[in-house]
Amino acid sequence: MGARGAPSRRRQAGRRPRYLPTGSFPFLLLLLLLCIQLGGGQKKKENLLAEKVEQLMEWSSRRSIFRMNGDKFRKFIKAPPRNYSMIVMFTALQPQRQCSVCRQANEEYQILANSWRYSSAFCNKLFFSMVDYDEGTDVFQQLNMNSAPTFMHFPPKGRPKRADTFDLQRIGFAAEQLAKWIADRTDVHIRVFRPPNYSGTIALALLVSLVGGLLYLRRNNLEFIYNKTGWAMVSLSYIHGSSQAQFVAESHIILVLNAAITMGMVLLNEAATSKGDVGKRRIICLVGLGLVVFFFSFLLSIFRSKYHGYPYRYPLMKMQI
Repeated sequence: MGARGAPSRRRQAGRRPRYLPTGSFPFLLLLLLLCIQLGGGQKKKENLLAEKVEQLMEWSSRRSIFRMNGDKFRKFIKAPPRNYSMIVMFTALQPQRQCSVCRQANEEYQILANSWRYSSAFCNKLFFSMVDYDEGTDVFQQLNMNSAPTFMHFPPKGRPKRADTFDLQRIGFAAEQLAKWIADRTDVHIRVFRPPNYSGTIALALLVSLVGGLLYLRRNNLEFIYNKTGWAMVSLSYIHGSSQAQFVAESHIILVLNAAITMGMVLLNEAATSKGDVGKRRIICLVGLGLVVFFFSFLLSIFRSKYHGYPYRYPLMKMQI
């Protein structure tokens, strides 16, 4: 047994330990340094992103829309890292630019940004900013942009696509339309809250107060309102009762009535095609409709008084001459 195991022990004693090749040590060292560098770079990116988001949140706490020049645009919008969406309005608000559309769009943009800033869903995933042409000419040149206002969405990753530019010419710049576009691009739904507009209510209250005050002062002599003969005499003074003749004053009255009807139609068209505040458009529509209905009814009643037996009329006015 001893003699038989001796060769085996000699073979084991003659074996040499195996080591890694000499050239593998630099490779392992390089791999270790690369891992350390990647870890440090990732941590540096996270710190940079946290600083950018913190700065944007601080600006948003002061204003719903913060203005950007070329340096801020490149740092917070173009340069990575970025995990937030940015809505940017490119505009020209300086008085020398004489851009009335820019001012109107800015009002709607401000309403939208305030609605997001003061909503319960506000977070650091969406921000609103503005680049004025006189403060960021280099940004306009970099984007090859030659018109204002323009709304663009810059996504968290990648470059903006064609759909990330708002179609202002086709849709308009109302805050509700902008909110719908943002919801399509970012999945962030913004409920628009408009500040109350009391101008129409105040004007109506003043008119009612004026009429009520006049009626109160003449409360003991209101028979003139129900005097059909008096109204007929006033009409007969300026409107000829026959279709074969016409007074000079009657021509001017007809001209004024047609001008008022035309103004009403212009206001209706303006309310339908304009891209401003919805509340203002509603008031313009009501005023235009009132002008058309009232003055066309008056014009038609004059026509019926001159052409006896004309069967059509507006129920608003029944003038008898």
